[in-house]
Amino acid sequence: MEPLGQAADGGREHLVPLYSRDQIQARVRALARAIRRDYEGRDLVVVGVLKGAFVFMADLIRALRLPLVLDFVGLSSYGSRSRSSGSVTISKPLSLPAQGRDVLVVEDILDTGLTMRVLLDYLWAQSPKSVRICALIDKRERRTEAIPADYVGFQLPEGFVVGYGIDYAERYRALPEIYRVEFGDSPGRDGCEPPGARAP
Repeated sequence: MEPLGQAADGGREHLVPLYSRDQIQARVRALARAIRRDYEGRDLVVVGVLKGAFVFMADLIRALRLPLVLDFVGLSSYGSRSRSSGSVTISKPLSLPAQGRDVLVVEDILDTGLTMRVLLDYLWAQSPKSVRICALIDKRERRTEAIPADYVGFQLPEGFVVGYGIDYAERYRALPEIYRVEFGDSPGRDGCEPPGARAP
C-alpha cells in the first residue's frame, strides 16, 4: 500500500486494492446477462448518474447487446464538508422523454439512499413504465431510505472507494481498478469518511 497524495485534512491518502479489472469485468458481464433477460424486447432507457457512473455505464451498455437509448442525470447535495445534509437537487434533468418507457438507472454507489430517493421521485414524475436500479457498489448497511438495488455489482459494508469512474476530489476516476482509500499518516484508518464525502 502506497501513499498517493495529500488528503484534504492534511494527512495522506493510501489506496488499497479492492476489486481488480478482471473482477469488475466479470461482474459487468454477469449484470448484463441478468438485465438482458429482463429487458429483451422492451423500450429501454438507460440513465447514468453523473459523474461517477460513466465508466461503469459505458462497459455495461456494450455488454448488454440490446437496443436502447442513453441519457444522463446530475444531482447535487449540500451540507457540511464531511456529511450530506440530505438536501439534494437535480442539477441536470433528463434530455429524453421517459413517459411510458422502461428506465434503468445506472449508479456508481448506492449508499444511504438519500440522493436516490430524490432521483426516483423525479423519474416517477415523468410517468415511466418502470424504474429499476443497477448499482456498481451497494452499501446496504448504511441505507437510511428503504431503496433496494435491482442489480448489484459488489456489496461493500463500509469504506471510501475510488477508481473506475469514482473520484475523491475529482481525482482517481481514470484508474481501471477500484481501491479503498485510507486517510491519515498511517495505514489502517479505513471506513472513515473523508472531507467532502457525499451520501449517495
